[in-house]
Amino acid sequence: MTDAATARAWHELGGAQDLVDRVELTGASDLGGVLPTRAIARASVAVCSLAAAELVAVRTGGDVPAVRVDEGAVAVAFASERHLRVDGRPIPLFAPLSGFWRAADGWVRTHANYPHHRARLLSALDLADPGDDAELVDRLTAAVGERAAVDVQETVYAAGGLAVAVVPPGALDEPLVTVSSVAADAAPLRPAALPAQDVRVLDLTRVLAGPVATRTLALLGADVLRVDAPWLPEADGTHVDTGFGKRTTRLALDDPVDRATFERLLDTADVVVLGYRPGALDRHGLGAAELLARRPGLVVAELCAWGWDSPWADRRGFDSLVQAGTGISEIEGTDEGPGTLPAQALDHGTGYLVAAAVLRALTSRTVTGAGRHVRLSLVGTAAWLLGTTPLDDAPTAVAPDGWLAETDSGYGRLRHAVSPIGVAGIPPDWERPPRRWGTDEPRWES
Repeated sequence: MTDAATARAWHELGGAQDLVDRVELTGASDLGGVLPTRAIARASVAVCSLAAAELVAVRTGGDVPAVRVDEGAVAVAFASERHLRVDGRPIPLFAPLSGFWRAADGWVRTHANYPHHRARLLSALDLADPGDDAELVDRLTAAVGERAAVDVQETVYAAGGLAVAVVPPGALDEPLVTVSSVAADAAPLRPAALPAQDVRVLDLTRVLAGPVATRTLALLGADVLRVDAPWLPEADGTHVDTGFGKRTTRLALDDPVDRATFERLLDTADVVVLGYRPGALDRHGLGAAELLARRPGLVVAELCAWGWDSPWADRRGFDSLVQAGTGISEIEGTDEGPGTLPAQALDHGTGYLVAAAVLRALTSRTVTGAGRHVRLSLVGTAAWLLGTTPLDDAPTAVAPDGWLAETDSGYGRLRHAVSPIGVAGIPPDWERPPRRWGTDEPRWES
């Protein structure tokens, strides 16, 4: 019998109990940290692997392939951005103004990796940029230290920036996943060796959970096209880490020509993954309800940071900020201040759960013809983590080399983590490396 975290996630996804008992979990890892990050990491990959195996069986009419997930592969994949090397160089993970800052009555976590978020943070706190990061860090330290943590949080958010007061753990009632079906008569997927083969996926997501999900769907055979606004470039390192197997294009949805192109893509898409905060795409008529009203046979997956019904539902957020706002940072902290999970586990875990939800939706559509709407959030994954029982066995250090590969790309020579998806017949690595951001034609390949 499998562990409780895997069983719960599979149940939340609507999977049959007799299938989850077939998952074999092997190896060991030591992700570290106070909370059972290791348990939810391997569980999210396990249910994604099982959902892929289930879809293969439905498409081929055969038995469910063997599912064998190795914890070493999971541990390396959950820290994929840390293992990535581009021509031997690591990628930047956090900018100088992204981190914890002591306030007058506690701590604040900021996120300023993108230039526009950095500018809004400085504007909110009336800080001029001296052009020297060390001096700017001193100024930010002083400015935050004079104010209450919640005051900093609300002032920065009002200016369009990102800051969250570090809080103690409390009750979180956000579900791990919500699923609803839409009656339709979509054609079943044809037999194929890979679970997502011939599936067209429109990827409207950014850092980090959404791209992890669509990177996984690309590994499983999907034709994934990421669509970004021309004026909102992605950081090279983040794009390289999550761009494997996909193509990437730029379309301005306010432009009539680009919008017509997008509509043609949408007309023949099977899956749309939306990773912007709730309501952000509604003005374009691209909310989940509108998409499913137009195309009832679609699979629409939505993910956000703060959940769908909370007072913060419309706020921007990242893994590090959700850790601060749910009590995780306090639990993982020390006497010297707040801490973090040993990996961006809320992002990675949610990404594999999104991919699993999409795969299960495709299985359902193949059997019933119905479309499906699924929702997940980083705060839902945080609640899962906080409610998970630690594993009984002792963790073991993992040598990452066995789960790393090298390939050439338009960005240079890459050393990267292979996929942890463990299904018989599915390769561990992608057929192609990341493409240069936004350089592909806006069309389907398949």
